[in-house]
Amino acid sequence: MSGAQTAAQAMVTATARLRAAGVPDPARDARVLLAHAARIEASRVTLIAPEDLDPDIAERYDQLIALRAIRVPVSHLLGERAFYGRRFKVSGEVLDPRPETECLIEAALSLPFQRLLDLGTGSGCILVTLLAEQQQATGLGVDLSEAACLQASANAVLQRVQARADIRLSDWFQTVDGKFDLIVSNPPYIALSEMPGLSAEVRDHEPQMALTDGGDGLGAYRRIASEVGNYLTRGGRVLVEIGPTQAVAVADLFEQAGLRQIRVVQDLDGRNRVVCAQAD
Repeated sequence: MSGAQTAAQAMVTATARLRAAGVPDPARDARVLLAHAARIEASRVTLIAPEDLDPDIAERYDQLIALRAIRVPVSHLLGERAFYGRRFKVSGEVLDPRPETECLIEAALSLPFQRLLDLGTGSGCILVTLLAEQQQATGLGVDLSEAACLQASANAVLQRVQARADIRLSDWFQTVDGKFDLIVSNPPYIALSEMPGLSAEVRDHEPQMALTDGGDGLGAYRRIASEVGNYLTRGGRVLVEIGPTQAVAVADLFEQAGLRQIRVVQDLDGRNRVVCAQAD
């Protein structure tokens, strides 16, 4: 992007560059990243389109497009991601919040709860969202990654639920105590054999430990099922996000663990997405 260019010309050049790199929806990304470089709302890009780009903005834009061309996720470049109507800070240290995870939120909010546990909290998007939606609840979020715990803590502060959120370093239930009427998790569920088929954005830029168990993708569910009964109140619920082909296997694990009222929730695309169960 050398020489003076208008914002519109810069976007055309950037779009072509991203398209050549195989980036999906290059025009959208070019627009969003220009807004970020110019520090304006994306809706205002049209207003600056005829204007020459300031050299500092042009340089920032060039760097952002170069990173997007090597498939760094847009959310990492922006430093945030929208989830359930709120903005969450994200980085390469945590799994990007995904729209399909909102199905878990909806299922969790279908009944009231007071005490919440989020296993593998990552960015904290599930824990923080549920606490923001359920103003009387308190919650504990645990993760094996110290960086994830810091990110979740920051998001709790950002959404003003930090007084009701406890974030701890833990290998699943290792440092968990007490009982909960709602336990949720979006664990690593991608089988190791499926990893090569993921998009470059996910495979190369999101933490491996948040994506795969290094085995068949069911390892986390086995661990959760084997211990969750010790931490649920009577009638307490457990909800886990799953891969679309894992519903039967995860439901079987919960049934073997003595949980009841097991059901599967589908996402907006009609794919199995959440398994719900209840303690006696």
